Amino acid sequence: MRMSLTDVTPPPPGAPSLIPASAPFDDAQRAWLNGYFAAVLSTLQTAEASPPPLPAAADPAFRDPMADGGDDGAPWHDPTIALAERMEMARDRPLRRRMMAAMAQQDCGQCGYTCEAYADEIVQQAEERLNLCVPGGKETARMLKKLIEEMGGGAIDPDEEKAKAEAKAAARLVPAVETERGYSREAPVEATFLSRALLNKGPSEKSTWHIEFDLSGSGLAYAVGDSFGVYPVNDAALVDAVIEAIDAPPDFPIAGKPLREVLTHDMSLGAAPDMLFELISYMVGGTRKEKARALAQGEDPDGDAATLDVLAAVRKFPGIRPDPEAFVECLDGLQPRLYSISSSPKVDPDRLSLTVDHVRYEIDGRTRLGVASTFLSGAIEPGTRLKVYIQSAHNFALPADPATPIVMVGPGTGVAPFRAFLHERLATQAAGEAWLFFGHQRQACDFFYEDEFAGLLERKTLSRLSLAWSRDAATPKTYVQDRMREEAAELWRWLQRGAHFYVCGDATRMASDVEKTLAAIAASEGGLDEAAARTFVTGLKQAGRYQADVY
Repeated sequence: MRMSLTDVTPPPPGAPSLIPASAPFDDAQRAWLNGYFAAVLSTLQTAEASPPPLPAAADPAFRDPMADGGDDGAPWHDPTIALAERMEMARDRPLRRRMMAAMAQQDCGQCGYTCEAYADEIVQQAEERLNLCVPGGKETARMLKKLIEEMGGGAIDPDEEKAKAEAKAAARLVPAVETERGYSREAPVEATFLSRALLNKGPSEKSTWHIEFDLSGSGLAYAVGDSFGVYPVNDAALVDAVIEAIDAPPDFPIAGKPLREVLTHDMSLGAAPDMLFELISYMVGGTRKEKARALAQGEDPDGDAATLDVLAAVRKFPGIRPDPEAFVECLDGLQPRLYSISSSPKVDPDRLSLTVDHVRYEIDGRTRLGVASTFLSGAIEPGTRLKVYIQSAHNFALPADPATPIVMVGPGTGVAPFRAFLHERLATQAAGEAWLFFGHQRQACDFFYEDEFAGLLERKTLSRLSLAWSRDAATPKTYVQDRMREEAAELWRWLQRGAHFYVCGDATRMASDVEKTLAAIAASEGGLDEAAARTFVTGLKQAGRYQADVY
């Protein structure tokens, strides 16, 4: 007999079990079900709201994260898990699953697929490019190459006949209806760059910009939660330095275009590819040859491999003069970059904005610059037309019911989609409460959109604003997860009323810490044990009430 929601009463703190002792489950299954039911049942606390249907094991749509190790048989599908750990988790799985584990696990769409679909396409030899995973970078590309080499150079696993059939039917990240121009990295359109405005004040250590585009005439339409793909060009000074380092003429013809143009628009000058070191190994001798070969194999003979971009790699072996065509063939293609959209089409469908941190840092006395952020924050002039596309959101959107409360955690540029959420809710006069956790280094310098948020508070579109500053001299170092802990009781009440929880920003540290903090709040405020608290968060994810946009 299937139990209905009305047959289940949430337990009081200290006695959280929702599963009768006589039920035919072991301890692990009971812990998961307790956490899952606690997450779903919390939606019943929303005033006069109809409860969402509770997935049951008999329902084909139900996915038990405990089955087969978690997340539909992919327990590594978590961007906070390091590559080595992901590969160990997938060690005994079929090739297509190990390929998936090698991806960055962000499902960001920059490659044109989900992580799983990209892996399937490679296994089926429908996709030859191994360097499309931008967040995974060189580490992912190298692992994919290694996996293919393990299969004797071919990607088809002889033991995966069933997997082959499934992979052929795997859907792309972008639905077929959206494969028209402007909705795929393979088919960009043009939009007009309008303006940039610096968001930092005073002596900030950061340089963050509000960037606006005019979409009129592009045919593009977007929704809050979507991302914007931009095709950047390389910094002119960097291109010139690379050409000087290889001692080549800037106008050397490459496929009908001068070398300088090819390096500016077509090739990545970021992390030096293994093939470049392989080429260099043929041009040098002695210990330098040994070092170049070691670098080509992913080794780190001098402890500097992680810092070697194309220019640094060439300068590490001074005096080489590679054939320009061979040099270009060793480089990776320049990939588009995706940014969370920070505006709402409900305000103006023809205007789109981004919130962009200008990436810059020093290594060995040389300033390194982010490709796309440098392009957007200074290199491009207002009125310029450039190639762009819309990447539809993958499980990151406002609740269908505008009365549903939302909690948003977005430090730094992670606030971008939440600015869009709030603008949309203001434009549509949504009734649901909204709580934003925002943080950065210093309040006086780095409080993005301060006046806007003050206005949204006055108009009740934003109900609560919790701020965290990590480098203010007058206050202790505080992060967004610290503010969550401080306001745990109220945050728990919001979740009990059916609030949707969102996080955007750094995947490796912040997002992981936020998730752990939310589980700790479930334990402390909900009376759940550690296992049930973790599965409470899993239940939120399964119910679509915990959504992340991380990078």
